[in-house]
Amino acid sequence: MTTTEAYSDLAEALTVIYEKREAANIADWVIENITGKKGWERKMDTRDLAIEELTRFDKYKSELLTNKPVQYVLNEAWFCGMKFYVDENVLVPRPETEELVDIITKDHPAGTPMVIDIGSGSGCIPISIKKKLPGAKVVSCDISEGAVNVARKNARDLKTDVEFRVLDFLNEVNWSALPSADIIVSNPPYIPFDEKELLAKNVVDFEPSVALFVPQDDPLIFYKKILHFAGIHLRNGGKVYLEVHENLAAYVRDLFAVSADTVEIIKDVYGRERMIRAIWKY
Repeated sequence: MTTTEAYSDLAEALTVIYEKREAANIADWVIENITGKKGWERKMDTRDLAIEELTRFDKYKSELLTNKPVQYVLNEAWFCGMKFYVDENVLVPRPETEELVDIITKDHPAGTPMVIDIGSGSGCIPISIKKKLPGAKVVSCDISEGAVNVARKNARDLKTDVEFRVLDFLNEVNWSALPSADIIVSNPPYIPFDEKELLAKNVVDFEPSVALFVPQDDPLIFYKKILHFAGIHLRNGGKVYLEVHENLAAYVRDLFAVSADTVEIIKDVYGRERMIRAIWKY
Protein backbone atom coordinates (compact mmCIF):
# COMPACT_ATOMS: atom_id res chain seq x y z
CA MET A 1 0.00 0.00 0.00
CA THR A 2 1.48 3.35 -1.06
CA THR A 3 1.09 6.51 1.02
CA THR A 4 -1.42 7.82 -1.52
CA GLU A 5 -3.43 4.62 -1.34
CA ALA A 6 -3.31 4.68 2.47
CA TYR A 7 -4.61 8.25 2.52
CA SER A 8 -7.46 7.43 0.13
CA ASP A 9 -8.37 4.28 2.04
CA LEU A 10 -8.54 6.07 5.39
CA ALA A 11 -10.38 9.13 4.05
CA GLU A 12 -13.03 6.89 2.50
CA ALA A 13 -13.38 4.72 5.62
CA LEU A 14 -13.88 7.76 7.86
CA THR A 15 -16.82 9.08 5.85
CA VAL A 16 -19.05 6.71 7.85
CA ILE A 17 -18.35 8.96 10.88
CA TYR A 18 -17.34 12.36 9.52
CA GLU A 19 -18.40 14.50 6.61
CA LYS A 20 -16.14 14.10 3.58
CA ARG A 21 -14.00 17.19 4.11
CA GLU A 22 -13.30 16.46 7.78
CA ALA A 23 -12.56 12.82 6.98
CA ALA A 24 -10.02 13.96 4.39
CA ASN A 25 -8.37 16.36 6.86
CA ILE A 26 -8.09 13.64 9.51
CA ALA A 27 -6.65 11.18 6.98
CA ASP A 28 -4.08 13.77 5.87
CA TRP A 29 -3.06 14.41 9.49
CA VAL A 30 -2.68 10.67 10.22
CA ILE A 31 -0.61 9.91 7.12
CA GLU A 32 1.63 12.91 7.81
CA ASN A 33 2.13 11.64 11.36
CA ILE A 34 3.07 8.17 10.09
CA THR A 35 5.34 9.21 7.23
CA GLY A 36 6.64 12.59 8.40
CA LYS A 37 5.69 14.02 5.02
CA LYS A 38 3.11 16.63 4.12
CA GLY A 39 0.53 16.07 1.39
CA TRP A 40 2.48 17.79 -1.36
CA GLU A 41 5.58 15.75 -0.52
CA ARG A 42 3.61 12.50 -0.55
CA LYS A 43 2.40 13.12 -4.11
CA MET A 44 5.96 12.42 -5.24
CA ASP A 45 6.31 9.37 -2.99
CA THR A 46 5.37 6.17 -4.82
CA ARG A 47 6.90 3.74 -2.33
CA ASP A 48 4.89 1.28 -0.26
CA LEU A 49 4.48 1.87 3.45
CA ALA A 50 7.12 0.11 5.52
CA ILE A 51 5.94 -2.71 7.80
CA GLU A 52 6.18 -0.45 10.89
CA GLU A 53 4.25 2.29 9.12
CA LEU A 54 1.58 -0.12 7.94
CA THR A 55 1.20 -1.49 11.49
CA ARG A 56 0.64 2.03 12.81
CA PHE A 57 -1.78 2.78 9.98
CA ASP A 58 -3.91 -0.26 10.81
CA LYS A 59 -3.87 0.61 14.52
CA TYR A 60 -4.83 4.24 13.98
CA LYS A 61 -7.56 3.35 11.49
CA SER A 62 -9.08 0.83 13.88
CA GLU A 63 -9.10 3.35 16.75
CA LEU A 64 -10.54 6.15 14.62
CA LEU A 65 -13.43 3.95 13.52
CA THR A 66 -14.49 3.65 17.19
CA ASN A 67 -15.09 7.46 17.17
CA LYS A 68 -11.91 8.06 19.15
CA PRO A 69 -10.74 11.63 18.41
CA VAL A 70 -7.72 11.80 16.14
CA GLN A 71 -5.93 13.91 18.75
CA TYR A 72 -6.09 11.01 21.23
CA VAL A 73 -5.16 8.48 18.57
CA LEU A 74 -2.01 10.41 17.66
CA ASN A 75 -1.48 11.90 21.16
CA GLU A 76 -1.11 15.38 19.69
CA ALA A 77 -3.11 18.56 19.27
CA TRP A 78 -2.10 21.95 17.91
CA PHE A 79 -2.83 25.10 19.91
CA CYS A 80 -1.47 28.62 19.34
CA GLY A 81 1.01 27.20 16.85
CA MET A 82 2.43 24.63 19.29
CA LYS A 83 2.08 20.87 19.41
CA PHE A 84 0.67 19.60 22.71
CA TYR A 85 0.59 16.04 23.98
CA VAL A 86 -2.99 14.99 24.78
CA ASP A 87 -4.64 11.83 26.03
CA GLU A 88 -7.96 10.92 27.61
CA ASN A 89 -7.02 12.66 30.87
CA VAL A 90 -7.59 16.05 29.21
CA LEU A 91 -9.96 17.80 26.84
CA VAL A 92 -8.91 18.28 23.25
CA PRO A 93 -7.93 21.98 22.94
CA ARG A 94 -10.45 24.00 20.92
CA PRO A 95 -9.80 26.87 18.48
CA GLU A 96 -12.11 29.23 20.39
CA THR A 97 -9.88 28.83 23.44
CA GLU A 98 -7.02 30.21 21.36
CA GLU A 99 -9.12 33.35 21.01
CA LEU A 100 -9.30 33.63 24.80
CA VAL A 101 -5.50 33.47 25.02
CA ASP A 102 -5.17 36.08 22.26
CA ILE A 103 -7.47 38.48 24.09
CA ILE A 104 -5.44 38.18 27.29
CA THR A 105 -2.07 38.63 25.63
CA LYS A 106 -3.26 41.60 23.56
CA ASP A 107 -4.60 43.24 26.73
CA HIS A 108 -1.17 42.80 28.38
CA PRO A 109 1.52 43.27 25.72
CA ALA A 110 4.21 43.88 28.32
CA GLY A 111 4.80 43.74 32.04
CA THR A 112 5.02 40.95 34.60
CA PRO A 113 1.47 40.01 35.59
CA MET A 114 0.74 37.22 38.05
CA VAL A 115 -1.66 34.82 36.28
CA ILE A 116 -3.79 32.09 37.81
CA ASP A 117 -5.36 29.56 35.46
CA ILE A 118 -8.19 27.48 36.90
CA GLY A 119 -8.55 24.08 35.21
CA SER A 120 -5.19 23.18 33.69
CA GLY A 121 -6.26 20.42 31.33
CA SER A 122 -3.48 19.91 28.80
CA GLY A 123 -1.86 23.14 29.97
CA CYS A 124 -2.63 24.82 26.66
CA ILE A 125 -3.91 28.07 28.21
CA PRO A 126 -1.23 28.72 30.85
CA ILE A 127 1.64 27.52 28.64
CA SER A 128 0.50 29.67 25.71
CA ILE A 129 0.11 32.72 27.95
CA LYS A 130 3.62 32.21 29.32
CA LYS A 131 5.02 31.81 25.80
CA LYS A 132 3.36 35.03 24.64
CA LEU A 133 4.03 36.94 27.89
CA PRO A 134 7.50 35.76 29.01
CA GLY A 135 7.53 38.19 31.91
CA ALA A 136 4.38 36.72 33.45
CA LYS A 137 4.40 34.33 36.39
CA VAL A 138 1.79 31.63 35.76
CA VAL A 139 0.22 29.21 38.23
CA SER A 140 -2.37 26.66 37.13
CA CYS A 141 -4.50 24.16 39.05
CA ASP A 142 -6.67 21.16 38.23
CA ILE A 143 -8.55 18.58 40.29
CA SER A 144 -7.24 15.76 38.07
CA GLU A 145 -3.76 14.42 38.80
CA GLY A 146 -3.78 12.81 35.36
CA ALA A 147 -4.45 16.17 33.73
CA VAL A 148 -1.73 17.90 35.74
CA ASN A 149 0.76 15.20 34.71
CA VAL A 150 -0.11 15.88 31.05
CA ALA A 151 0.21 19.64 31.57
CA ARG A 152 3.58 19.26 33.25
CA LYS A 153 4.82 17.09 30.38
CA ASN A 154 3.75 19.76 27.89
CA ALA A 155 5.47 22.48 29.91
CA ARG A 156 8.70 20.45 29.89
CA ASP A 157 8.44 19.59 26.20
CA LEU A 158 7.72 23.21 25.27
CA LYS A 159 10.36 24.53 27.69
CA THR A 160 7.89 26.73 29.54
CA ASP A 161 8.05 27.70 33.21
CA VAL A 162 4.52 27.21 34.55
CA GLU A 163 3.69 25.99 38.05
CA PHE A 164 0.99 23.31 38.12
CA ARG A 165 -0.88 22.16 41.22
CA VAL A 166 -3.34 19.34 41.85
CA LEU A 167 -6.18 21.11 43.63
CA ASP A 168 -9.97 20.90 43.95
CA PHE A 169 -10.89 24.50 43.23
CA LEU A 170 -14.51 24.09 44.31
CA ASN A 171 -13.30 23.43 47.86
CA GLU A 172 -12.58 26.91 49.19
CA VAL A 173 -10.26 25.49 51.85
CA ASN A 174 -7.72 24.96 49.04
CA TRP A 175 -7.65 28.59 47.94
CA SER A 176 -4.97 29.50 50.46
CA ALA A 177 -2.55 27.45 48.33
CA LEU A 178 -2.97 29.92 45.47
CA PRO A 179 -1.35 33.37 45.31
CA SER A 180 -2.92 36.76 44.66
CA ALA A 181 -3.16 37.52 40.95
CA ASP A 182 -3.43 40.28 38.37
CA ILE A 183 -5.17 37.96 35.93
CA ILE A 184 -7.50 35.02 36.57
CA VAL A 185 -8.37 32.89 33.57
CA SER A 186 -10.52 29.79 33.27
CA ASN A 187 -12.21 27.53 30.77
CA PRO A 188 -14.16 25.59 33.40
CA PRO A 189 -16.73 22.82 32.99
CA TYR A 190 -19.98 24.46 31.87
CA ILE A 191 -22.12 21.95 29.97
CA PRO A 192 -25.31 20.97 31.87
CA PHE A 193 -25.76 17.21 32.13
CA ASP A 194 -29.01 17.29 30.15
CA GLU A 195 -27.06 18.38 27.07
CA LYS A 196 -24.88 15.27 27.15
CA GLU A 197 -27.03 13.49 24.58
CA LEU A 198 -26.57 16.41 22.16
CA LEU A 199 -22.81 16.01 22.01
CA ALA A 200 -20.92 13.95 19.45
CA LYS A 201 -19.87 10.43 20.41
CA ASN A 202 -16.19 11.30 20.05
CA VAL A 203 -16.70 13.85 22.85
CA VAL A 204 -19.02 11.94 25.20
CA ASP A 205 -17.30 8.57 24.89
CA PHE A 206 -13.70 9.74 25.20
CA GLU A 207 -13.24 13.21 26.72
CA PRO A 208 -13.16 13.45 30.55
CA SER A 209 -16.61 14.14 31.99
CA VAL A 210 -15.15 16.01 34.97
CA ALA A 211 -13.86 18.66 32.57
CA LEU A 212 -17.10 18.96 30.62
CA PHE A 213 -20.21 18.72 32.76
CA VAL A 214 -21.80 20.62 35.64
CA PRO A 215 -24.90 19.86 37.72
CA GLN A 216 -28.14 20.54 35.92
CA ASP A 217 -29.45 22.54 38.90
CA ASP A 218 -26.31 24.71 39.21
CA PRO A 219 -24.66 25.25 35.81
CA LEU A 220 -22.85 28.39 37.03
CA ILE A 221 -21.18 26.64 39.97
CA PHE A 222 -17.62 27.29 38.75
CA TYR A 223 -18.31 30.89 37.80
CA LYS A 224 -19.78 31.60 41.25
CA LYS A 225 -16.68 30.15 42.87
CA ILE A 226 -14.35 32.07 40.55
CA LEU A 227 -16.15 35.32 41.38
CA HIS A 228 -15.82 34.65 45.10
CA PHE A 229 -12.16 33.70 44.62
CA ALA A 230 -11.53 36.91 42.66
CA GLY A 231 -12.93 38.94 45.55
CA ILE A 232 -10.21 37.46 47.76
CA HIS A 233 -7.26 36.90 45.43
CA LEU A 234 -7.52 39.48 42.64
CA ARG A 235 -5.15 42.43 43.01
CA ASN A 236 -6.15 46.06 42.45
CA GLY A 237 -6.95 46.66 38.79
CA GLY A 238 -7.16 42.92 38.11
CA LYS A 239 -9.03 41.17 35.33
CA VAL A 240 -10.90 37.88 34.96
CA TYR A 241 -11.17 36.12 31.60
CA LEU A 242 -13.59 33.25 31.12
CA GLU A 243 -14.76 30.89 28.43
CA VAL A 244 -18.51 30.29 28.72
CA HIS A 245 -21.38 28.32 27.26
CA GLU A 246 -22.97 30.53 24.61
CA ASN A 247 -26.40 30.03 26.21
CA LEU A 248 -25.12 31.11 29.62
CA ALA A 249 -23.01 34.13 28.67
CA ALA A 250 -25.61 36.69 29.77
CA TYR A 251 -26.06 34.94 33.12
CA VAL A 252 -22.30 34.93 33.76
CA ARG A 253 -22.09 38.59 32.76
CA ASP A 254 -24.85 39.53 35.17
CA LEU A 255 -23.24 37.47 37.92
CA PHE A 256 -19.92 39.30 37.61
CA ALA A 257 -21.53 42.71 37.07
CA VAL A 258 -22.49 42.75 40.74
CA SER A 259 -18.83 43.08 41.74
CA ALA A 260 -16.72 44.05 38.72
CA ASP A 261 -16.56 47.60 37.39
CA THR A 262 -16.78 46.49 33.77
CA VAL A 263 -18.04 43.19 32.34
CA GLU A 264 -18.04 42.45 28.63
CA ILE A 265 -19.31 39.52 26.58
CA ILE A 266 -16.95 38.76 23.69
CA LYS A 267 -18.04 36.83 20.61
CA ASP A 268 -15.85 34.24 18.92
CA VAL A 269 -15.07 34.23 15.20
CA TYR A 270 -18.37 32.47 14.54
CA GLY A 271 -20.36 35.22 16.27
CA ARG A 272 -21.18 33.12 19.34
CA GLU A 273 -21.08 34.67 22.83
CA ARG A 274 -18.27 32.53 24.21
CA MET A 275 -16.04 34.70 26.39
CA ILE A 276 -16.29 37.11 29.32
CA ARG A 277 -13.86 39.84 30.36
CA ALA A 278 -14.41 41.38 33.80
CA ILE A 279 -12.32 44.29 35.04
CA TRP A 280 -11.92 45.63 38.57
CA LYS A 281 -10.66 49.23 38.60
CA TYR A 282 -10.04 49.59 42.32
